[in-house]
Amino acid sequence: MAKEIRKRAPGKTGGFAFSYWDVFTERRFTGNPLAVFSNAEGLTAEQMMEIARETNLSETTFVFRRPAAVERERGVRTRIFTPAAEYDFAGHPALGTAMSLWRPGMKRVVLEMNVGPVPVEFQAGGGRLYGEMVQPEPVFGEVHEPAVIAKLTGLRVNDIDTRYPIQNVSTGRPNLIVLVKTREALAGVRVDWPAVERYFAGGDRQRSFYFLTADGAGFEARKLTPRVEDPVTGSAAGAAIAWLVGQGIVGGGERVEIAQGAFVERPGKLYVSAARAGDKVTNIKVGGYGVKVWTGELPRFR
Repeated sequence: MAKEIRKRAPGKTGGFAFSYWDVFTERRFTGNPLAVFSNAEGLTAEQMMEIARETNLSETTFVFRRPAAVERERGVRTRIFTPAAEYDFAGHPALGTAMSLWRPGMKRVVLEMNVGPVPVEFQAGGGRLYGEMVQPEPVFGEVHEPAVIAKLTGLRVNDIDTRYPIQNVSTGRPNLIVLVKTREALAGVRVDWPAVERYFAGGDRQRSFYFLTADGAGFEARKLTPRVEDPVTGSAAGAAIAWLVGQGIVGGGERVEIAQGAFVERPGKLYVSAARAGDKVTNIKVGGYGVKVWTGELPRFR
């Protein structure tokens, strides 16, 4: 890291300080919200899960500070919890946590997540903060038949661009990428989750979908899961750009914009690119802006 991250002192009452961020947006109350607990030393996994349930956000992150030499070598230890489980990686928590650690003059923050190191590069100016993460190398998984996926998601087969495979792709978290032809099709998705559970029970364990449609020079997307529709999804966007470059829809090194969140009134934007070396897709980059909304402190557990 170009500039050492100063360790934040605990709150005045000895509690756990946190900040609340809106990620992949330049405007408060849009994008994807995130709570970051900046000094989580002393919290158990069970307590972090309790806090995540209380925030009731898609993800809450917990930062464990270590000596500067360790952080320079390995990164800033960060864990991610949903209200139901711990995640090894997720996109907007990575970017938002790195932004919470950023200080003027810093160019780079590396997080050590369960999935490994996640570097985030920064550009700041004009009162705006932009970060871009490098995600893990893509893993391309199972392919699914359009007729099956259409039936599961309330689409017609003609709504799906069948020139390209419906495929499970992961750059840290798996996402089933479905390219649809129009925004009307994107708006009309209605997932039959019990049927999805039955279908995936015998093989591919991915049960969330990332739907894309071309939108001018970029794309618009929706991320649907059994629990919520996610506003703006960094891990899914990484999987999507890996898939788009792999299919030749987007050129290697070309940076494109993905808009997401309009259907849940939390609009945001992601800026993504990936390189191509022969048949290999690599160097997955996902970037966006972020805004701090407020700060607070959680009293220590008794």
